[in-house]
Amino acid sequence: MTMTQTEFSAWCSRGVHFLDGATGSMLRAAGMPAGVCSETWVLAHPQTLLDLQKAYLAAGSEIIYAPTFGANRVLLGHHDLQKEVRSLNRELVQLGREAVGTGALLAGDMTTTGQPVTPGDDDAYAELLDIYREQAEALLLAGVDLFAVETMMGVTECMAAIEAIRSLCDTAILCTLSVYSDGKCYFDGSAEEAAEILPGLGADAVGINCSSGPDQMGSVVRMMKSAAPQTPIAAKPNAGLPTITETGKAVYSMGPEDFVRHMRALKEDGASLLGGCCGTTPEFIRGLQALR
Repeated sequence: MTMTQTEFSAWCSRGVHFLDGATGSMLRAAGMPAGVCSETWVLAHPQTLLDLQKAYLAAGSEIIYAPTFGANRVLLGHHDLQKEVRSLNRELVQLGREAVGTGALLAGDMTTTGQPVTPGDDDAYAELLDIYREQAEALLLAGVDLFAVETMMGVTECMAAIEAIRSLCDTAILCTLSVYSDGKCYFDGSAEEAAEILPGLGADAVGINCSSGPDQMGSVVRMMKSAAPQTPIAAKPNAGLPTITETGKAVYSMGPEDFVRHMRALKEDGASLLGGCCGTTPEFIRGLQALR
C-alpha cells in the first residue's frame, strides 16, 4: 500500500512508531563476507533476509527497509553491476514484500553515492539527480510503500534524492543523515540545516541514523526538533560504539536494555520514529515496544 505524504502525516500524528534494526551487521553475522555486493548476496541467500525481516516484523517494526541500500548505479558500479539498477531493485523489493506482506510498510531504501557534491556545482548535482531518479523510479515500479533515504552524508545529496523522488510521485519520504557528534555532516551542511531545508523540499520526516549510539544523539535530535517542530524526527542509532576484534568482527558496546533506556530519552527529546542501525537486532526493536 503506497503511503502518500498526507497519509504519512496522519499516521505519524498518532504517536510513536517503530522502524527496523540493522540489516548489514546482521547479514555479516549470518555469513556474508566483507567486500561483496550485499544486494546480490541477499538474492543468492534469500532465506537469510526473509528470516531477518520476519523477525523484525514479529518484534514490532512498522516500517521495514527493503534491502536496496546500495542499489544505485554508482555503488553497484563498484561490482560492475551499474546496468542492473532496475532489475536488482525489483527483485530485492519482491523479496522484502515476501517477508513483510501487509504486516508492515516496506520502504524503498536509498543512500549516499559516497561522492561529495559541492553546493553550487550544477553539473554534478544534475548527475546526482539522475542517479537517484533512476533508483527511485525502479523502487516505485517495484511497489514500495514509501521511501527511506538514509545514511546520507550531506544536505546537498539529500536535496537531490528528495527532488528526484518528488519528480515522480507524492509517496512519503523519510530522510536521515549520519553526522558528527556536533551535528555537522560529513560532506556539507548540518543536521540542523537539513531539518530546516528538507521538509520544504518534500521530506515528510527527517532525522539521524548510524553515527553513534543513542546516548550520543540527544543534542542532535533536540536541534532537529527545534528547527522543524512540525516534522516527525527519526532516530536510528547504532548499538553503542564498536570494538573490532582480532578477527575483524565488530562487537558493539550496548545491549538491548541500555539501548532502550537511552532511546526513551531520545523520545523525550522529540524523536517519534524509533529504530536501530549497526549492531542492533530484533531484540532491540522488541524492547522499544515499551516506549509506546
